[in-house]
Amino acid sequence: MILLDQAEFALRTGKMDERICEVYGCASGSEQLSEYRGRLLHVADGFSSTFGRNDEVELFSAPGRTELGGNHTDHQHGNVLAASVNLDIVSCAAPNDSMLVRIQSEGYPPDEIDLTDLTPHPEEVNKTAALIRGVAAAAHKQGYEIKGFDAYMTSNVLSGSGLSSSAAYETMIGVIMNQFFCEGALTAIDIAKIGQYAENIYFGKPCGLMDQMASSVGGIVAIDFESESEPKVCRVSYDMSTSEHSLCIIDTGGDHAELTSDYAAIPREMGEIAGAFGKTVLREVEEAEFLRAIPSLRRQYGDRAVLRAMHFFAENRRAVAEKEALQKGNFERFRQLVRRSGRSSAMYLQNVYAGVNPEKQDMSIALALAENILEARGAVRVHGGGFAGTIQAFVPNDMLGYFKTTMESVLGKNACHVLTIRPAGGVVLMA
Repeated sequence: MILLDQAEFALRTGKMDERICEVYGCASGSEQLSEYRGRLLHVADGFSSTFGRNDEVELFSAPGRTELGGNHTDHQHGNVLAASVNLDIVSCAAPNDSMLVRIQSEGYPPDEIDLTDLTPHPEEVNKTAALIRGVAAAAHKQGYEIKGFDAYMTSNVLSGSGLSSSAAYETMIGVIMNQFFCEGALTAIDIAKIGQYAENIYFGKPCGLMDQMASSVGGIVAIDFESESEPKVCRVSYDMSTSEHSLCIIDTGGDHAELTSDYAAIPREMGEIAGAFGKTVLREVEEAEFLRAIPSLRRQYGDRAVLRAMHFFAENRRAVAEKEALQKGNFERFRQLVRRSGRSSAMYLQNVYAGVNPEKQDMSIALALAENILEARGAVRVHGGGFAGTIQAFVPNDMLGYFKTTMESVLGKNACHVLTIRPAGGVVLMA
């Protein structure tokens, strides 16, 4: 740990620049470096003013994530391709010699959690308090004595952006607890699993493991969830800046509120199809056997469930092919696969709009507009869970200005976020 004033001095004098560039993938002397340095100084100052402490602290970062391939395959033990992005949560934190976790997230009411009670609290469902308590409970179950700490956080991972702000938050809490109370023994995969447990059991939202894994591990990662307890994680070495395309996440203006049932229906219906073959997930089902059974499956489970299963089988193969394309440096092959993924999500997975309100189709409008602008170039697809929120586009650099301006003329100013893939996951920035 480092005294707060020494941490601020190291940031102001550039002593932390190399570490910041290593984590965020930015260039020395760049405008981005100055922005990242400024955010870290801001949370250090926020910690001091909030908690009245100027003693030893540590600085942390946990990134948002973008799904590159494998739309709704993780919960069926399939393959996914994901990456951490340059938008993140940063935190200044220190143990407080109590059993209270006190967190001030900028722009939100403070959280104070008593860790002497690690049972789920129904009143905390869908609240950050549930994630804090859930992460602590999961770490405690693994034999670690988790105690209290103070933390001041700020985030530019927009809530509801499809960049998994909740997974970034879980990763942040996990990294802090690992550093302070677990002697750094938890791996990035361990922290991801702990985050998923907190979100499923305490936060009350069903989710796979992709979001947490991408945020915790970092970089471009290919994940095979065939074994849920021991997923295979492969770092993919590819510099997206060499592709002459920019990664854009476009906020369509849709609202995630009241959509939990729509999200939950996807794994439920896929599970029903798997159950018809005596299996629990589609990864365990032979595709040829599924195809032969389509007539009876339609009668028993309906067409949507069958279409969603068809999406899974094709998307699972695509995620592997996308990984292989990037490993070979073949961005054109990757781009074509992304386009097919977008088509499959819209037609077969059907997570572009909620069926209860077909008059409101923010995501469909955004996809149609992006395809109209890009024509045969670039690629666009549903991003993340779907139904509302964001879409993803790979835009040729020579079209980026026009693309962003045109999209925002319909969807609103700052709807199009131009992101970069950062090489690091959840990390201790300064200890």
